[in-house]
Amino acid sequence: MSKKNIDKLSIFALGGVGEIGKNMYVIQYANDIVVVDCGLKFPEEDMLGIDIVIPDISYLTENRDKVRGILITHGHEDHIGGLPYVLKHLNVPIYGTRLTLGLIETKLKEAGLLGETKRHVITADSELKMGCITATFFKTNHSIPDSVGVCLETPEGNVVHTGDFKFDQTPVNDQYADLHKMAAIGQKGVLALLSDSTNSERPGYTGSERSVGAEIEEVFRKAKQRVIIATFASNIHRIQQVVDACVATRRKLTVIGRSMVNVVSIASELGYLNIPDGMLIEPEEVNKMAGDRVAILSTGSQGEPMSALTRMARSTHRKVDILPGDTVIIAATPIPGNERYVGRTVDELMRIGAHVIYGPGSITGVHVSGHGSQEELKLMLNMMRPKYFIPIHGEYRMLRQHGLLAESVGIPREDIFIVDNGETVEIQDGVARKGSKVPAGNILIDGLGVGDVGNIVLRDRKLLSQDGILVVVVTLSKQDGAILSGPDIISRGFVYVRESEGLLDEANRIVTSTLHRLMNENVNEWASLKTHVKDALGRFLYEQTRRRPMILPIIMEV
Repeated sequence: MSKKNIDKLSIFALGGVGEIGKNMYVIQYANDIVVVDCGLKFPEEDMLGIDIVIPDISYLTENRDKVRGILITHGHEDHIGGLPYVLKHLNVPIYGTRLTLGLIETKLKEAGLLGETKRHVITADSELKMGCITATFFKTNHSIPDSVGVCLETPEGNVVHTGDFKFDQTPVNDQYADLHKMAAIGQKGVLALLSDSTNSERPGYTGSERSVGAEIEEVFRKAKQRVIIATFASNIHRIQQVVDACVATRRKLTVIGRSMVNVVSIASELGYLNIPDGMLIEPEEVNKMAGDRVAILSTGSQGEPMSALTRMARSTHRKVDILPGDTVIIAATPIPGNERYVGRTVDELMRIGAHVIYGPGSITGVHVSGHGSQEELKLMLNMMRPKYFIPIHGEYRMLRQHGLLAESVGIPREDIFIVDNGETVEIQDGVARKGSKVPAGNILIDGLGVGDVGNIVLRDRKLLSQDGILVVVVTLSKQDGAILSGPDIISRGFVYVRESEGLLDEANRIVTSTLHRLMNENVNEWASLKTHVKDALGRFLYEQTRRRPMILPIIMEV
């Protein structure tokens, strides 16, 4: 039997399908594993207290000797944000373009990992040997410079990962998508295509970033006072257009928000941002200047509670206040789930008397997406002409819609694989089928804890946040089990003690009678005592209040 028949190609996602964020895709052939991207996502509303979410990499750590490296397509958080956590458990080389590595290095420095992490700069012309897999790259357009797609040559055939892309015919930085190279890859033959599904529900084409520049400049010209513009820190093209608008309207610029300051300094240092000398001023100087001579570039386009824009809207920012008559531009579309936060921030800005420009980019013209719409996704499919298609990077409905687009350009339905995280597509001798599952899920990060908060802790937090807690403290005699002191009942977030004395007295009586009954029955195991107290008290409180607080019995023996 030939070697080819034994080994198979496996393709799967550890994050990024059925969700927006935490992108991580794995291509494995025999004993060689190549990982594409390593992102994070922000917590959902029911993940109380969680800071960020990263992919479960237990499959990779169990096979660490096979992992040849992590290829990063571009520098957005949902593609690089997981690295500081993942590299602690999986120290493998990272490959990325100059700007992407610049942004990653800042993260690694903060995590104390810069010294021990191997980093390699790639360009669109690089070729990497990663075991029996060879990686080549092609330029794409996205809302951050230096974005690339990846072509992985495996013994089974070529696997293409598009990265995040759109086709911008007039890009701000004159970095055109390499259509020739994409078409040439398609000409050679593509076994499987993994393509970005973010805008698969949006008909037509995504607008050019260059159209936004003219709109922003127009707003700057009309504004009689200061202009505050909030956008994603990583959208360097947008930042450049803000700088250009400041040049055109002779305004100085100040940058606020930690991530924005970081990105502006890295991008300027590496030559991706061109800011004239003397244009940038410190936030403290803003209030000393005439309103029509200054602009403020800020984080907070998603209405995040601690961001610079939200703090300015609430007048809690240490250095800058927003004044009546200022113009505020929110140059971003809310990520699904953030609409409420953005709405709240807009309300607060309007109360101050600011003129706020926000809403879908197609209406205001101050934002366009970085992801291709339906016609661009079809163009990618037509250039690559893959044998098998795996839509990635999107919630289930987006993947499904992308599958329908693929069918519309002639890819048979049975050759389209819509997968969940951890579901493998196995290809052997050119034939693809769904394979076994690998472990995949969410690792929750809370403060310094990585993965130590799980479903049980979240369930407790939910309970505490909804119905509060009741602590019952009792001291028993070691000799005869008699109650020496208590029960003392402490209520937090359940009822206000002074107004509920009758209820708590009755609760006290129930705990006492339950303990006496158990003593008479010679039940003296602590676990049993606690369970009975919890059950009796829980039943009584639910009857009286229709609430289920967390009940925490504390029993001491003297």
